Amino acid sequence: MRIHDVRSYLSAENFPKSEHLAWKFAELATDPVEVTPEVSEMIINRIIDNAAVSAASVLRRPVSVARQQAQAHPRDKGGQVFGIKGSYSAEWAAFANGTAVRELDFHDTFLAADYSHPGDNIPPLVAVAQAQKSSGRDLLRGIATAYEVQVDLVKGICLHEHKIDHVAHLGPSVAAGLGTLLRVDEETIYQAIGQALHTTTATRQSRKGEISSWKAFAPAFAGKMAIEAMDRAMRGEGSPAPIWEGEDGVIAWLLSGKDHVYHVPLPERGEPKLAILETYTKQHSAEYQSQAPIDLARRMKPAVDAAGGTEHIAEIVLHTSHHTHFVIGTGANDPQKMDPQASRETLDHSIMYIFAVALQDGMWHHEYSYTRKRSTRPETVALWQKVRTVEDPEWTRRYHAQDPAEKAFGAKAVITMVDGTVIEDELAVADAHPLGSQPFERENYIGKFRTLAKNTVAEAEQERFLNAVQSLPELDDLSELNIEVDLSKQAETKVGLL
Repeated sequence: MRIHDVRSYLSAENFPKSEHLAWKFAELATDPVEVTPEVSEMIINRIIDNAAVSAASVLRRPVSVARQQAQAHPRDKGGQVFGIKGSYSAEWAAFANGTAVRELDFHDTFLAADYSHPGDNIPPLVAVAQAQKSSGRDLLRGIATAYEVQVDLVKGICLHEHKIDHVAHLGPSVAAGLGTLLRVDEETIYQAIGQALHTTTATRQSRKGEISSWKAFAPAFAGKMAIEAMDRAMRGEGSPAPIWEGEDGVIAWLLSGKDHVYHVPLPERGEPKLAILETYTKQHSAEYQSQAPIDLARRMKPAVDAAGGTEHIAEIVLHTSHHTHFVIGTGANDPQKMDPQASRETLDHSIMYIFAVALQDGMWHHEYSYTRKRSTRPETVALWQKVRTVEDPEWTRRYHAQDPAEKAFGAKAVITMVDGTVIEDELAVADAHPLGSQPFERENYIGKFRTLAKNTVAEAEQERFLNAVQSLPELDDLSELNIEVDLSKQAETKVGLL
């Protein structure tokens, strides 16, 4: 790996295109390096993972809305929309499928200087690959590039400290992945990356206060914009440049300003794109920083029960990282995170609610744990209000550690009972994390898929999909990656414009 220094430049300065970050990513995208077997296997795992969470969310209202919008754009040469037959414009298929993947906050994650769900790259790449009749090998190469760009940006450039949503890293990564998939030239990829970034910068209000369904639509929209950007670039249209480094560019006015230097790691020419191997998926449907605390609560439950049960708890303090405290903890100062009437999207960003329910139930369920009946249960509300978070510098240090063995997203829980008994335990990484007690392997991804698809996908259709996706390197008909479901019970939606 090499480190590329990225800063703002005056328009009058000599700053050749070859040094632009967007050009460096274009070079990365055109590097013909082979996808390693380990990366290929992990990409297949993540396509299975995305299908699993899509099957669980396919009947929900936001996903139904996105699907109906896509159905208004049929194409003879298009991509498939999850759950239904037919061919639709690639950008709208990507939007519908991206929303299905993101709706339950239940797929893969990578955390470093910023946050990301790199699995959000997969729906737009699959949709375009289907429309263009690409091969399974081409799709693997495109996804490997998209993950590499996403992870490298997340390592090098922090968006959240400036309240810019993390989808600003997604537009460029999808554009770069599309460049690899379609085997277009560096100039075209460069222009597409610039357009994709320019059209996908937004604030983090989508994840603040009363969180709405836009949290699921936002990355899907970024993927759609990246496809449109690549389409325009292939037709010869340009983009604002240099998009990150310009005098009035992203760094100068949206991020840390004209005097700041970012350090973005990039693979050398010919070096395999391995970034996907650094990412991790979720066993539980909730914000990633709550994965280890859920497992910790499950582990602590027997000791709490032996001490009198959760009704005899006086206080719970979670010692954790800056991010967990200020984004999903009491440091966010969001009253909605303590509100029994809050939306599902808000509850899955409340570590106080999540820890309380996991401690009471000894488990976590993607639907049951979020129902209004569950969130308003009196004994749950009482316990929930006793949970608070504090930032611990050591957990913050480990959150940002470069060494994967040191990097951690967990917490220490200190539970004080009414009689003064103190129960303490801590967990650095979730059980399903690569360094956890039960790291996810292929069988776990398949198990997650079967569990989440049970009520919506017929067994024969499950088997057909699993056989197809596991033969991806040799698969020529990428429509096989789509899944048909019974939509008779989909949520009611209002009539729209399209």
